[in-house]
Amino acid sequence: MQKQGLELKQTQRLSPLQIQTIKLIELPVQELEQKIRAELEENPVLDDSPDPERQQDDEPKDISIDEIKDDGEIPSYKTRINNWGKDPRPEYSTFSVRESFTESLMDQLGYRNLSQRDYAIGTFIIGSLDGDGYLRRDIGSLVDDMAFRAGIEVDEAEVEKMLAVIQEFDPPGVGARDLRECLLLQLKNRKQSEEVRDAYRILNEQFQEFTNRHFGKVMSRLALDEARLKAAIGCITRLNPAPGGSLEDSYAEQARQIVPDFVLEEHDGELSFTMPRFNIPELRVNKKYSEMITDARSSGDRAQKEAATFIRQKIDSAKWFIEALKQRQNTLQRTMQAILDFQHDYFLDGDDAQLKPMVLKDIAEQTGFDISTISRVVNSKYIETHFGIFPLKYFFSEGMENKEGEEVSTRELKKALQDCVDSEDKKKPLTDEQLVTEMEKRGYKVARRTIAKYRGQLGIPLARWRKEL
Repeated sequence: MQKQGLELKQTQRLSPLQIQTIKLIELPVQELEQKIRAELEENPVLDDSPDPERQQDDEPKDISIDEIKDDGEIPSYKTRINNWGKDPRPEYSTFSVRESFTESLMDQLGYRNLSQRDYAIGTFIIGSLDGDGYLRRDIGSLVDDMAFRAGIEVDEAEVEKMLAVIQEFDPPGVGARDLRECLLLQLKNRKQSEEVRDAYRILNEQFQEFTNRHFGKVMSRLALDEARLKAAIGCITRLNPAPGGSLEDSYAEQARQIVPDFVLEEHDGELSFTMPRFNIPELRVNKKYSEMITDARSSGDRAQKEAATFIRQKIDSAKWFIEALKQRQNTLQRTMQAILDFQHDYFLDGDDAQLKPMVLKDIAEQTGFDISTISRVVNSKYIETHFGIFPLKYFFSEGMENKEGEEVSTRELKKALQDCVDSEDKKKPLTDEQLVTEMEKRGYKVARRTIAKYRGQLGIPLARWRKEL
């Protein structure tokens, strides 16, 4: 027998103001400036000219965006915003975010004196490299692809010639078709000492025996003693098996000019920060439109009343936009202050040893904001300090749990992993699977793929490359 009944569910819907505030919070200062300019163009009610009657109540109200109510009229103080910054047009610092791997290669290609045809071939090859910098496809398939996808009829010799050019680019090893070629390319760029020459011969002539750890055969066939073999192996293990990763990190993106959203100030050990205003104008609702609505309401003309309705909508939109800007400013201020308080010792001199484990949850608890709000603030925001310009992401670590269920930072996990490797038997180095077990013994539950990721970030080679005689 089927039962019928009513089920009540309570759902939370974001108000238009909350949605707009969330969108503004995500924007870095340069994109915020563009957004404000666009709003000024689209909404005639918004005014960025000085208001002679402006009251001194323009400081942002201490209101959480999580508490915003969309309940009708907005008080008059919310119809103006005096954007942050003491100087309307201060001098400010910019810097270029580290360029992407592909863009770096394209820049180097542009420096070569190439024909238009060779440049097109080189561009296609660069676009075919994977994230580690390898060309994983055979030359024949590239020739076919260029014909079908780019309309360029080439032969394999032309592609080989341009690949050789790209293999001369930085980082060394780029454009290799396998690990052996990648390592050999790097050795060609080294000063040709005895250990480098020995390493080159090992990889060039005895690669299979070397990777299978048949060191006796390698020494015999190349007439090397144990000391020279150890030196050559040490040289090989210092090479980079993934050259593409040397230009890609957690903050890598297309090169562009960055304007810091915050500027750190330090006076006699006291830390504070400002939020530079740059080209962001002060906004207010132009009062003449309110007067037009009053005049229209007293008129019996239908066209004027329709115009008044349109103006009313524009005024409401302007008020919400101004209030959303206030909430963005307040949210960024409170979040940055919480980060500054949490990492106080680090911000004094930039000593990484003073950088405490910190996750989004820590700042959410200090500010009272939701974790998603903190994430939006941190994204694409930068702070200028007396020791450099940093993305706010830099001060956070990924959160993982130990066996007690306590949250630990990636820095702590990486230190534990490094300790495991440092204490291993170098004649029988630990594989990634064995490192998982060792980490569990130390109280950290980490997946094998995470071990591989952290090992790569720490520059720790695979077990077979760490083996010593």
